[in-house]
Amino acid sequence: MTLRHGFTTGTAAAAAAKAAALHLLEGRAPDSVDVPLPMGGRLSVAILESRGEGDGVLAAVVKDGGDDPDATHGAVIRALVRRGGEGIVLKGGHGVGTVTRPGLPVAVGEAAINPVPRVQIRQAVAEAGLDAAEVEIRVDRGEEIALKTFNPRLGIVGGISILGTRGTVKPFSNAAYQATIRQCLDVMEACGVKRPCLTTGGRSERFLRQARPDTPETACVQVADFFFYSMREAGRRGFGAVQWGVFFGKLVKQAQGHRYTHARSADLDLSVLADWCAECGFPHDVCADVAGGNTALQALQTVAPMPQAPALYALLTDRAAEFAREFSGRGIAVDYLLFDFDGRVLHDTSEAA
Repeated sequence: MTLRHGFTTGTAAAAAAKAAALHLLEGRAPDSVDVPLPMGGRLSVAILESRGEGDGVLAAVVKDGGDDPDATHGAVIRALVRRGGEGIVLKGGHGVGTVTRPGLPVAVGEAAINPVPRVQIRQAVAEAGLDAAEVEIRVDRGEEIALKTFNPRLGIVGGISILGTRGTVKPFSNAAYQATIRQCLDVMEACGVKRPCLTTGGRSERFLRQARPDTPETACVQVADFFFYSMREAGRRGFGAVQWGVFFGKLVKQAQGHRYTHARSADLDLSVLADWCAECGFPHDVCADVAGGNTALQALQTVAPMPQAPALYALLTDRAAEFAREFSGRGIAVDYLLFDFDGRVLHDTSEAA
């Protein structure tokens, strides 16, 4: 099956801006427009509507994430274009966020329209025939949609960001998630965060912040399965320490040194876990049950009641921390909080230190 590509919020904004500019110049609303893409090539984008508003024209595009939908999939991106001024001036309107913290590619106080989409929007408007115009980008329900993104913790308030370095969305690409990890770490570095808190998802982050109530949301990033990548990026930025919040299954994979811990590419080898159980003094029958199990949850339920469990947790976190330091490329301090699925802390390496 061929997966369908989509397009970015930057391309949606560029298409809306070009449609509004053409309508302003030609007096009629286009059904679609052809826009330039940042990496070369072009894309035809359907126009939802285009109508007059005051002394300008307001056009709209529905953002399409293709077969890799995210929080902005289906969002209505609008552009209000007015003649006049010097050059093509971009503004963020209702539903477009405002940057309030350093470390992002847009200055504090500016609309969260990233540099590449800014160029793309200006090119699209110029292609329509306007060389002097004011372009205001808006997003319907943008403030609501932004709550489902990382914008609140990045200090982008009031709406979503207008993003996209390639203009199109490649289905199931890891690039967008990796970019989010980089951006979060950049903001932490710029804001003076000393120890990023890395978790594999929303639930593990929630449990981490419950266990460490002094941890601000802005010090946390959900890195999913990107064990190697997140540690490498933390090391590149010179962080001296990181705090991981994980569940048992991901910890076992990290202890095995898997760089990417998703089930598609990193099998959970319970026979290795059984060997570690034996090393920690678990009875032979328990080790056999672990080796013959199906899931990490089943293995955890087997070992958790045993008196040897703390030794196993310590072995796993020690091994995982060793790989984490190796992946960072430097002598970074790595601590782990291991949770059960109810949020109870099974092991805390900072207390053991």
